[in-house]
Amino acid sequence: MPHLTRLAVAIGAAALTLTSLGAQAATLRIDNGAEPGTLDPQRSSGVWETRIIREMFETLVSYGPEGELVPGLAERWEMSGAGDALTLYLREEAQWSDGEPITADDALYSLRRLLRPEIAAHNAQLYYPIEGARAVNIGEAEPESLGVEVLDEHTLRIHFEKPTAWFMQALAMPEAAPLPEHYLTEQGERWIEPGQTPVSGPFALEQWQPQGHITLAKNTAYYAADSVALDEAIFYPLEDANTALTRYRAGGLDISYSGVPGQQFEWIEENLSDALQVGPMVASYFYMFNMADDSPFSDVRVREALNLASRREVITEQLLGMGQIPSYWFVPRATSGGTQGEMAFADMPMDERLERARQLLAEAGYGPDNPLEVELRYNTLDDHRRIAVAIAAMWQPLGVEVTLNNSEAATHYANVNEGNFELARYGMVATIDDPYDFLNAFSNGGTAARSTGYENAEYDALVARSDAILDAEERAVVLTDAQQLLLDDYALLPLYDYVNLALVSPSVSGWHNTPLDVHPLRYITLEE
Repeated sequence: MPHLTRLAVAIGAAALTLTSLGAQAATLRIDNGAEPGTLDPQRSSGVWETRIIREMFETLVSYGPEGELVPGLAERWEMSGAGDALTLYLREEAQWSDGEPITADDALYSLRRLLRPEIAAHNAQLYYPIEGARAVNIGEAEPESLGVEVLDEHTLRIHFEKPTAWFMQALAMPEAAPLPEHYLTEQGERWIEPGQTPVSGPFALEQWQPQGHITLAKNTAYYAADSVALDEAIFYPLEDANTALTRYRAGGLDISYSGVPGQQFEWIEENLSDALQVGPMVASYFYMFNMADDSPFSDVRVREALNLASRREVITEQLLGMGQIPSYWFVPRATSGGTQGEMAFADMPMDERLERARQLLAEAGYGPDNPLEVELRYNTLDDHRRIAVAIAAMWQPLGVEVTLNNSEAATHYANVNEGNFELARYGMVATIDDPYDFLNAFSNGGTAARSTGYENAEYDALVARSDAILDAEERAVVLTDAQQLLLDDYALLPLYDYVNLALVSPSVSGWHNTPLDVHPLRYITLEE
């Protein structure tokens, strides 16, 4: 009788709240960078969304405080000797916040839903190693054909088409988290509601004031609730870094993920050194070309010319100056796996680069009488604007006329995902620490390929081949070949590898710099 169970849990939660009146709540205040477009784990794509979703929905395999893989809802697992099947044993004590048990059926339901084509999950291809996953995702097979089976109430087995070295990381992604089938099937797609949605993680959605704040409250039904020190976490969608910095300095934030504006970095180093966190990050900052047939960027000469004229070191050293690495590649150098490769002009003197860029544009039909007109989209953030202005100035001597178009993050990424752009700023933060996560985005069916229209059968074959290789050295060679092909096609305009930048109050304990930028709140405490 689920409704009676929910009522009992709600009464218990209310009693807990009443008994705690008068006690000071441990509230963590976080600048999250942007307003979420959704908190549905399988429809989200932004890091500002996954930061919140990770706290609401526990995954089968989770992340520890320093970025290591640890048991989540699955307390243990076994891989078959041939690597073709994974058996996961769910915690028997785990329950949804409404009191219903979390079962293997919930995990099966979630994986099937993740791969439904109408869900359009951003990282669906990471789950293609599962038997039948690709056929389900492209609509050629029913979700029930997916190679996942429930052995009993708390045991799940996943069958693979081929062994895959990185698959455990995919299970640690929010989109693979078990979902409350009993609730979602009742509510339909409008199932994310403050105070209503059953969750499995350490925190539940309590309030959502669009463009104001999102409040997560401690989930007392969480299996490890006794180890969670925070009572609540409040996320603010502050897209302006200067505003975030001002609020942090005024004591209104404990953690800021966007409060390190480039033009104030030296001041922050000198005056907020005890709060400034800087570390390597598996993330890439680049511009995407729309390569549709009617776009000027369908011509590789135009794409190469704009790459040639972009002064990456000016951006990283003079404009930002926060340790970012100028990039002539796509896969960030901090990524595990040893992938190499770079654009052919990386060591060419700038005057030679500009001369070749002019020649290429002239060959493509652009010049004083027919200037290349480009609309460059970027999402709201002062550093994004400064970079876009600088890039436009770098291209101006070539006769390129740039119109800037800025919008808040949700709108910007919606336009990019729909292919509604000519040139667009993009930041890709790895979901798994593996080159495949980046390179697969530009392969057939990948998110970047769908947005940009990039097609290259040889590239697709190399990426697919790499996925089946378990020998690390052999795999690195194939991944390097794939990246080099992408770079030789000038399929994107890379600018720099990110570094992990944040302001973390000295009163916060348990926050660690991790390459994947994952910081579970269940390990964080606040000191008075």
